[in-house]
Amino acid sequence: MTTAPPDADLLGPGAVENPYPLLAALREHDPVHWSERYRSWFLTRYDDVDAALRDPRFSSDRIAPYRRARLERDDADPAVRAAFGVLEDWMVFKDPPDHTRLRKLLSRAFTPRAVERVRPRVAELVEELLSEIAPRGRADLVGDFAYPLTASVVAELLGVPRADRDVFKDWSDAIAGLVFGGMGDPQRHAAGAAGMAELTAYLTELVARHEREPADDLLTALIQARDAGDTLTHDEVVSTGVLLLFAGHETTTNLIGNGLLALLRHPGVPATADGLVEEVLRYDGPAKTIARLMATDVEVRGRTLRRGDRVFLCPSAANRDPAVFDDPDGFDPGRATGRQLGFGVGLHYCLGAPLARLEGSVAIPAAVRRLQGMALADEPLRWHPVLLSRGLVRLPVTFRSL
Repeated sequence: MTTAPPDADLLGPGAVENPYPLLAALREHDPVHWSERYRSWFLTRYDDVDAALRDPRFSSDRIAPYRRARLERDDADPAVRAAFGVLEDWMVFKDPPDHTRLRKLLSRAFTPRAVERVRPRVAELVEELLSEIAPRGRADLVGDFAYPLTASVVAELLGVPRADRDVFKDWSDAIAGLVFGGMGDPQRHAAGAAGMAELTAYLTELVARHEREPADDLLTALIQARDAGDTLTHDEVVSTGVLLLFAGHETTTNLIGNGLLALLRHPGVPATADGLVEEVLRYDGPAKTIARLMATDVEVRGRTLRRGDRVFLCPSAANRDPAVFDDPDGFDPGRATGRQLGFGVGLHYCLGAPLARLEGSVAIPAAVRRLQGMALADEPLRWHPVLLSRGLVRLPVTFRSL
């Protein structure tokens, strides 16, 4: 593609499977693109995305305005209204000072040092899963490996019984329709509201149990979190638990799946390369776009983004910007130039980045080592048709059974 389409569709035919040619055309020819289809702006150049992620005028507070405008009417579905009320309490949808307060109370649990303590358990879970898979000769590395690994890790950190791991998967999948924007699904709000209600009820009961019987886990730490007299309210603990259960596995599942696919398509790249996880985040990371709402008018490259406009910042385009990265469409864990934006930058830099990096760095090389002769199975790959994230529905592979 040599020119940018007048109204780019990232969910159109071919773009869900491979968005990068379309993003490259936008980045070159229309880097501040207004989409009438999505009633939104799309920013695709590295410098613009990097600057916007650091700029408070590009607000993360996009749930509360939507709820006030669309869900406070008498004819609004009460279940959808309640679901968006939970989302409104998520730290990722808040600006300072609320974001600052919540992040400070949560940050101690996600320092690199704190995360490193779980490395032995992550390695143990990886080996357990691969030992189950290895004799089969065929597996779905998303459903059989990446998801159960990441869900088990975050469940154990929070104090969720392992037996309940699969129970919250369906709820989480439904919530993804609210968070990631499956524009083509008219039922996504109703399904997401139902999933949110069930997961919130589950977490409310679990929080109450932890309040009665504290344990050595993250949920108890959230309940007991204090800083200069500040605490999380009961509703904030529940909402944060929902956020961590959802975000704690969704992004990392996609990181591991995308990373394994990149290695399968580039057989000369060693899975043990030091820069592997960073290159996966750059080359085909789980964050396709990041949504913001304009808090005031801002001019970008001669175009005025008005207060109230929605903007999609595109790390997936920025991370392949030839102005920053040599051979941007190549997959090279040894590259020395550029800094990928897969986890964001600034105030909203991903709090769980150290844990995601740890899981990816353990899981991806282990799968390549244990599943010898791994190759893509003879069936089409399917990607989730959403705007914000990039992840495989399944990653079917064959290998030599052991």
